[in-house]
Amino acid sequence: MEQHNTKSYGSALYTLITVFFFWGFLAASNGIFIPFCKEHFHLTQFESQLIDYTFYGGYFVSSLVLYLISKVSKVDIVNKFGYKNVIIIGLLLSAFGAVLMIPAVKADSFGLVLGVEFVITLGFSLQQTAANPFVVALGTPATGTHRLNFAGSINNLGGVLGPVILSIILFGSASKIIPASEVKISSVINLYLILAGMFVAVAVFFWVSKLPKVTSDEKIEPSKKTTLPLLIILVAFCLVNPELSAYTHLPQSYFVYASLVIILVTLFSAMFSASKNKEGWGAMQYPQLIYGMIAIFTYVGTEVTIQSNLGSLVKTADFGGYSESEIAPFISLYWGSLMIGRWTGAIAAFNLKKATKNILTVVVPFTAFGIILVVNLISGRDVSHLYTYAIPVSILVLAFFIGQQKPIRTLTIFGVLGIITIVIGLLTTGRLGLFALISGGLCCSIMWPSIFSLAVTGLGKYTSQGSAFLIMMILGGSIIPPLQGILADTTSNVVSGMSGIHFSYIVPVIGFAYIAFYAWKAGSELKKQGINIDEVEAGTGSGH
Repeated sequence: MEQHNTKSYGSALYTLITVFFFWGFLAASNGIFIPFCKEHFHLTQFESQLIDYTFYGGYFVSSLVLYLISKVSKVDIVNKFGYKNVIIIGLLLSAFGAVLMIPAVKADSFGLVLGVEFVITLGFSLQQTAANPFVVALGTPATGTHRLNFAGSINNLGGVLGPVILSIILFGSASKIIPASEVKISSVINLYLILAGMFVAVAVFFWVSKLPKVTSDEKIEPSKKTTLPLLIILVAFCLVNPELSAYTHLPQSYFVYASLVIILVTLFSAMFSASKNKEGWGAMQYPQLIYGMIAIFTYVGTEVTIQSNLGSLVKTADFGGYSESEIAPFISLYWGSLMIGRWTGAIAAFNLKKATKNILTVVVPFTAFGIILVVNLISGRDVSHLYTYAIPVSILVLAFFIGQQKPIRTLTIFGVLGIITIVIGLLTTGRLGLFALISGGLCCSIMWPSIFSLAVTGLGKYTSQGSAFLIMMILGGSIIPPLQGILADTTSNVVSGMSGIHFSYIVPVIGFAYIAFYAWKAGSELKKQGINIDEVEAGTGSGH
């Protein structure tokens, strides 16, 4: 990639990070939008999770289409059109989707709402595909990680603000809260009109901005055998569509479980076949990548499903009996937890003295926690019940000191902590159980860069291709939340006195368990290849 290191591109960077804010803002806002749609459209828990199915499925479909087009044409399509133009196209596509939400809402059709979410996300996927390498290219390679960290921090800030702002738009301020059943359709329409206007405004801003021309001279590495597994995964993704259940009269759970099984079997089969004959498998010939693809799939699914089902959990008597209009601080705290961990992890990207890094490792997470409290306080919410969350933040700080930025050690520690926190959430109720589940966000915060760095280590000329495959596995955010929704709908009182939505949090326990396993397995595979894993430091990229 052509790097620009002869002059400062600060203004270009500040222009680019606006799209990072949008990604975090809308992804986190789903935590408010999902329970609102569940109430408004009278949905089951599974049906409400179809918002995540379409939102994250859009990332997968768009990434797969771009990959296949580039593979057939042997030309990097994004590079050919230019990063700036692709971002503009993505913004306009998202704006078009936001406008389409108006007739979808007026028609009072949840199916149309899902279709619109898919269109908006297709635009996001184009933006993300171009924006990440664009940010890296705005300067020297040595400082590329710093710029991504900065962009990622804006993404996380959007995640903190999104639930709070959306809650105010839909339900009003804390002093005058409107029940979900009384929210006017005009409020939803106004929200998406504002979003459409912002998308168009940023697209125009990009169009008139004098951004540097960034090009890439990376060749498309041939890999004939990878297409079939990816297409099978696409078919598995489509199985979750509830229309199939309605058409065949089979339980929806059959299709959700089948989708998950097909994806896992396909990836393991590809790895087995590649172990017999590596020719034609490209990046998939490396076990650390296949295991890593499953880890990214699991991580994104775990991260998303914890918060997507949180709105329904806190409505139960055991977890406070909150209404849809009162859950914003908890959703904001969850996404804020990711911000806390990622800001702390970003400290390692800077060339600082050890003593300074140690001090910042303590100061930064509590500063980020303070920002979360201030944002919610400004919105008129009572934040006194959030103060005790400082205890999980303290545990995070200790985990960072023990992990020492080594990906395997760090991933193992946070994977095990994830298991422990969710199990505590399963075994308890009230404030303790709720904060235990929310602190799963702290555990998720560093997983993307750690998994990513381990998965692409040793891939050589297939590193770019392997990265594309890993990004496709954002698909986990599309499959795992509906899986938890199915469990929530079908497992009430499986454990005496435990609601279905509470029991369904067994799903992220399994997710964290696999990620902890991957930390060990990746180290084992890399050792077989003669790679010294102690020389690989945990990445600090913006994450998902």
